[in-house]
Amino acid sequence: MITYLKGKIQFVGLNYIEVNVQDMGYQVFVGENIIKTMITGKEIEIYTHQHVREDALDLFGFLKREELDLFEKLIGISGIGPKTALGVLNLASIEDIESAIIRGDATILTKVSGVGKKTAERIVLELKNKFKGLTISNQQSSISPQSEDADVIDALIGLGYSVDQARDALKHVDQEIEGADNKIKACLSILGRSR
Repeated sequence: MITYLKGKIQFVGLNYIEVNVQDMGYQVFVGENIIKTMITGKEIEIYTHQHVREDALDLFGFLKREELDLFEKLIGISGIGPKTALGVLNLASIEDIESAIIRGDATILTKVSGVGKKTAERIVLELKNKFKGLTISNQQSSISPQSEDADVIDALIGLGYSVDQARDALKHVDQEIEGADNKIKACLSILGRSR
């Protein structure tokens, strides 16, 4: 079982990287949030999940062990494959996803291609009690900004922007700005500059 790789990035594909580890190349499938940061020739340390099927043996890579843990929890749910699990990890930070699941908020998960309302609710139901790292006070203090951020993303999608564009703009909003309406205005200003 290959659980970790350390080497140089040999090639960056659309949804995978090739990692050269002591003159041996490994194809590692990664999320789009990781692909954007990859540079050929750069040293990398990456946690991996080896996924075995009848017709394939694939490696999926993550920069943090917490991402790998969530990925493995997701693919442990019947009907959730590696591609869907990567899609979930691309939605938001691990903390935001875990917090949404703990709160029973399935709406964030329906933004993943191939995940309908029922599947999202099943993910929440199966994983709700599996996150021990977050304390109740952390959950309560994070409910407001996260649900607010979800509203901002929904509003931007409604205006014709993609999930990625909305998330990226939200990341660049000054943290002192409060309220969904103000954040939407700030995002629109950022998105207007990038056009």
